[in-house]
Amino acid sequence: MPDTAPLPLDPRAVLLDASAADRDNAIRQCGRALVAVGAVEEPYVETMIERERSISTYVGEGVAIPHGTLAAKEAVHHDAVCVLRFPGGVDWGGERVTVCVGIAARGDGHVRLLAELAQILLDPDRVHALREATRVEEVVHLLQPTKEETT
Repeated sequence: MPDTAPLPLDPRAVLLDASAADRDNAIRQCGRALVAVGAVEEPYVETMIERERSISTYVGEGVAIPHGTLAAKEAVHHDAVCVLRFPGGVDWGGERVTVCVGIAARGDGHVRLLAELAQILLDPDRVHALREATRVEEVVHLLQPTKEETT
């Protein structure tokens, strides 16, 4: 039985040519992508902004992982991930973010999602490929565990 399952990424929640005026706008776009695939209700989006104001979700290498607060768990219908690529970059508290991986999870599912994302994002080649991806299929493939990660 694999330790790492595929991330719950709906291809409709992958946007590769997004642009945002600022960090909050980028987070709202992530939230709207999660709403659009039925993963969360609209109130979840504002809790993503609240989370960011309490602690940055920037993880390095041009990547941020915005997610909501515990108070918003009731607004989550099912675990989901979205990926928004900002080719022009977004100022993220002094860092330049080009990829946002928004997450929503029921219960403590966010811990599993963050752990799985960390495995992927610790691989510089995969992060580079994610930043450069131009096709939705590439992103979906890049965010799946490798054979080594599933054994």
